[in-house]
Amino acid sequence: QVQLVESGGGLVQDGGSLRLSCAASGRISEHALGWWRQAPGKEREFVSVISWSGGTVKYADSVKGRFTVSRDNARSTVFLQMDSLKPEDTAVYFCSARGDRNYWGQGTQVTVSS
Repeated sequence: QVQLVESGGGLVQDGGSLRLSCAASGRISEHALGWWRQAPGKEREFVSVISWSGGTVKYADSVKGRFTVSRDNARSTVFLQMDSLKPEDTAVYFCSARGDRNYWGQGTQVTVSS
């Protein structure tokens, strides 16, 4: 069984910073880990992803230059450092393991106030 548990969400001011974590357990070897987000009434959208090795990262244009994705040494946790947050970043953020099978966490709420 694969489990992904997000943490670190909360309420921050416009221009503030927040760091999300996603702890993964189970058989996730060779899986990339990434982040998606979903605002109320909108479709879930891609945010960022990092490869199993950590050698490849990708970002949505909307967050490029402001967000940084990384993995720990054991590759069991993925982080999303969010800087210069904007109200439009408000959403539920989900982590996902991507490989031969895909897995999703339950999400963590991020709210950016103006």
